[in-house]
Amino acid sequence: MKKILSTLCLLFFIQSSFAQEQTIQVTPIVQSAVIYLDGAELYQKKEIALNAGRTQITFNGISSKVLSKSIQVTASGDVNILSVTDKLNYIDAIQNSPKTKAIRDSINLLHENTTILQNDKEAYQTEKTMLSKNQSIGGQDKGVSIVELKLAADFYRSRIKEINSEIYKIDKKINSYNESINKLNSQLIEINGAPKGPTAEITVLVASAIKQIITLDLKYLVSDAGWAPSYDIVTEDVNKPITLKYRAKVYNNTDVDWKNIKIKLSTGDPMKNASKPELDDWYLNFSTLDYANNNAKGKFAQSSLSQQNLLNTRGARTNNEGYYQDGEFANQNSIPKIDAKKLEYKAQEQKVALEEIEISDLSAEFDIKTEYTIPSDAKPYIIDVTTYNLPASYKYFSIPKADKSAFMLARISGWEELELITGPANVYLGGTYVGQSYINTKSTNDTLDLSVGRDNKIMVSRSQLKDFNTEKVIGNNKKSTYSYEIVVKNNRKSAITIDVEDQVPVSQSSDITVENIELSKGELNPLTGKIKWKLTIEPGEAKKINLSYSIKYPRNKSLQLKKYRTISAPSF
Repeated sequence: MKKILSTLCLLFFIQSSFAQEQTIQVTPIVQSAVIYLDGAELYQKKEIALNAGRTQITFNGISSKVLSKSIQVTASGDVNILSVTDKLNYIDAIQNSPKTKAIRDSINLLHENTTILQNDKEAYQTEKTMLSKNQSIGGQDKGVSIVELKLAADFYRSRIKEINSEIYKIDKKINSYNESINKLNSQLIEINGAPKGPTAEITVLVASAIKQIITLDLKYLVSDAGWAPSYDIVTEDVNKPITLKYRAKVYNNTDVDWKNIKIKLSTGDPMKNASKPELDDWYLNFSTLDYANNNAKGKFAQSSLSQQNLLNTRGARTNNEGYYQDGEFANQNSIPKIDAKKLEYKAQEQKVALEEIEISDLSAEFDIKTEYTIPSDAKPYIIDVTTYNLPASYKYFSIPKADKSAFMLARISGWEELELITGPANVYLGGTYVGQSYINTKSTNDTLDLSVGRDNKIMVSRSQLKDFNTEKVIGNNKKSTYSYEIVVKNNRKSAITIDVEDQVPVSQSSDITVENIELSKGELNPLTGKIKWKLTIEPGEAKKINLSYSIKYPRNKSLQLKKYRTISAPSF
């Protein structure tokens, strides 16, 4: 009987030892990242020594922006993964950077000094109140001598003067401290130094039959990260190849810094599910794309304006919720007291402005050879993707009615193979920055036209021929005639081709008649009224274009015959 009990106890002890879970805490670093246009997939790994039995492994310091459904864990060796769970940890928050910590320590010290000064000021104000309430000398029945009265008056005057002087000094110091606090809080906003939020923990339960060392690979998606394309178009002169530098602006706002990681950029969709795909209906229709892609450039300008407004908001340095006015000695020169918590909340709320762009159905990926460090501060960091040396043909384009300049266009064939994405481009001509253009890949043409800026060697003018401008009254109608002369001169040493555009008005009423008198053999689009001339101009040659049209309309009706643009001007 004793042997049976001993055997049972031994078996129970062995089973208990085997069933007892080992707990391991690890803090892995980000090894690499696949960065999408909106979101990123992070990769981490860690070698872990396991005992036989079950082991609970917790990965600490994970970004709270992790998407739970995207977590993937794989293990090397003979081991079974039993479960994978994640949760937030509000106790062990992500540590702030040393720079942020130093700024916060300074703010806390200034707040402590301000509190001490406030206490001193309150003591002086209490003393002043006591003096004001105890001005009775000698009681109601007994008077005082003139000497005693003079001594008392001297005392009150001297002491109140001292109190007012000390309160003034305190107010001055408090204002100085508040000004410093405001500057430090603004700097926190600039470096995205808001208090870090909770971290995430990913817990993996594994079972091993033997004692061994394994490697756990961890992949997961995070939000608040991404990249946007940016280009440099570099050309030395006409008839020379173009260098197209493909760059990416990468941002990280995940609360976890990426230090010296391997990066891959992708235009794919990280949220693809496992369901079988479906084809949507595909309809074709005509689009009215402006030759110069004004719509695309206008969209970019609007996006840039939104980003600029975001920067202006982030750069706000004042808070109009109230001036620091504690006590009767506050004045108009007091420094606004900014609530640090509200400012930190604004810093924590910082988001990167997003815009919708159209990309190819086929995803493109770019392996970046150099390792990069991307801090978690929501700021864009430039990454070099690749460089293309492209043969290009050149032509010119001008709309002198809108801008009396000749714009040089570089025409690139086979651009579909370059895997470009719609985005802004900095243009450099002859080693000089000439402005910003826009690459619009939403095109069905085999040739991509890139605007590489103005060419000052091509002179374009548009003038009104006043001798041919007339206004006549014919019966119940009024007839106005307008004539213009467009001159294009080539000051280059080689011949050029240039497309010139202008327009005539288009009537939308049967009472309004537009007659085209002279178009100089231009191609007229009757629906839009736009006219295009294709000119070839030899070196030193100037060519003229005559444009004349008339408008007839009822004399008893008003008609706006000119188009006007809107511009801001001072109002006094």
